[in-house]
Formats: sequence, structure tokens, C-alpha cells
Amino acid sequence: MNDSASLDTLVKARLKRWPQRPPGLKPKSPNDAWLCGRPSEVGSAAHPYLKLPGSNHMRTLPDGLWLNFGGNRNDPYVDIFAIEACGSLQNLLDKRSRFAPSTHSLLAVCPIRWLLAPVGTEDPTARWRASGIFDHQPTRDVTLPVREMRVLYGLKRPHYDGFARTQLPHAHEFFVPIETLMAENSDQNPALRALVERASVTANFLHC
Repeated sequence: MNDSASLDTLVKARLKRWPQRPPGLKPKSPNDAWLCGRPSEVGSAAHPYLKLPGSNHMRTLPDGLWLNFGGNRNDPYVDIFAIEACGSLQNLLDKRSRFAPSTHSLLAVCPIRWLLAPVGTEDPTARWRASGIFDHQPTRDVTLPVREMRVLYGLKRPHYDGFARTQLPHAHEFFVPIETLMAENSDQNPALRALVERASVTANFLHC
């Protein structure tokens, strides 16, 4: 197993312990419906992925992916929070390009097996019900436009320090040392939770 694969494995092992709502993110409304799409459950091959319209082969499979379902049956959408572990600068450049601002709409594909499965071991509610956007049980994969996205990149410490000194992130990008993601109980880290909270669109508004 190479170094990048080892990092991915360790990060995904930690992210599997994270809750259905990204830790630190506060609800934008009482109807928020966050669901964890990746990492997938043990033994499950069905999990959401991202793609561009008309593309059936070039899929983006983030190490971590949370979807917040919104809208209604006539105009549904998702907001997404993604996490990418980057073992090298080249890997970072490749992953950043997949989330770069574009005139194309990014799409989130939710496989039917994932939608019909329960939210989690302690919540037997089917995901399609928990999403709040379906009037009845879907019978096929569902593709939804991504309205808003935030991406958290985990970088090796030397890469993180160099990037923080010399680069300017896009508005949807956030960065942490990768060991922060791999730490035990990383979802309880106050500094990480505060960073994720700032990754919400609600951070752009004044709350009186």
C-alpha cells in the first residue's frame, strides 16, 4: 500500500465515525436534512458520487461527502460538504480542479440502494424518507443539482504550511493538516468544529 492510499484509508476510518451532520455545522433551517454519503458502510458498494452533466465515466468520489437535501419534489437540490485527503501537491491540484468554479452544474447521484437503506444502525428510517424531498419511494437512482458546496482538504504538514503561506483559497475551500482529520475523535475537536461551522453558507449572513 502506497503512502497516499494509507492516508486515504486512515482518514476514511475516522470519517466513518462522524455523524450524519458534519460536526460543527449548525442548521440553516428546521428542515435541514443532512445525510452522510461517504465513506460508505462496510460492505456497501452503493454510495453517492458527483459528476458533470452528460458524463457517465468521470466520477468524483470524495473521501467524505455529506448531502443536505433541500427544495421540493418540483425543484429539489442538495448542498454538499466534501472532504479530500491529499497525499501530495499533485494530488491536491487534481482534486481542487474537480471542485473548481465552473459554468457547468455539478450533479450529485444518489443510487437507489443507498436511498432505500436506513440512515444508520441506530436510525432505521430509510434515507429517502429522511431527505424530506420525496412524496413516495423512488424506484431508480436519483440525480440532483448541487446548489452550494464547501470542500475541506487535508494536507500533509509541510504542504499545509507552504499552502497557507503562499496560496489564496477559493471561497468554497478550507484546509487542515491531515493529522487533524486522522486524530482519534476528530469530530469532537473544537478547532475543527469551528472551521466546519465557518464552512456553512450561514456564515455569510448577519444573525441578529
